[in-house]
Amino acid sequence: MDIEILHQPDSAIARVTLNANEEIVAQAGAMIAMNANINASTTLRQGKGGGILGGIKRVLAGESLFLSVFRSPVANSEIFLAPKLIGDLFTYNLSGQELIVQATSYLASEPDVDITIGFQGLKSFFSGESIFWLVLSGRGKALLTSFGGVYEIDVNGEYIVDTGHIVAFEKSLTFKIGKANSSWAGAIFGGEGLVCRFQGRGKLYCQTHNPGSFGATIGAKLPPR
Repeated sequence: MDIEILHQPDSAIARVTLNANEEIVAQAGAMIAMNANINASTTLRQGKGGGILGGIKRVLAGESLFLSVFRSPVANSEIFLAPKLIGDLFTYNLSGQELIVQATSYLASEPDVDITIGFQGLKSFFSGESIFWLVLSGRGKALLTSFGGVYEIDVNGEYIVDTGHIVAFEKSLTFKIGKANSSWAGAIFGGEGLVCRFQGRGKLYCQTHNPGSFGATIGAKLPPR
């Protein structure tokens, strides 16, 4: 399988070339175009993170109940995948480690990548984010998306990120929710709000735009229905 990302960083789309009998699992609605010989099916996935319970958990995390599976019977078949929001794409190679992913940032993965739901605690709820995040494990490539550009940070010690700008982080990192400013008044009136304070050593992926803030800004300018 070959994944080529085009039109970065603001309108990224992935061109995936499949070999004979290869398949890719994708978020429902991610397919833009594909060769006619590719077989498409819908699944709840079986095994780890699959079945109806896994599907219900994905709904709680903000994902769709079903996943799409695209399989090619012949070599050199291509399929184009893109996210719902304008932004960037990147691949992450799993080789036994676990990656925690903001649910809406998952786009697609190879079939040997397991997708489960991780409970990140009420600290995530009080930060205004989902308390359920996706946990990717197993082996293979995962295709992730960001709102706006994405950048990688090698954390070694402590690192602070606004909660709405987190895309994914390796499970070797721990985090706690706190205020950006030394006082609550400064945090509220300064506009920074709550942040994640990561500790440990591992990779962290952030996005340049905050979907929640963007929606609030645009929504306020729309005419009433």
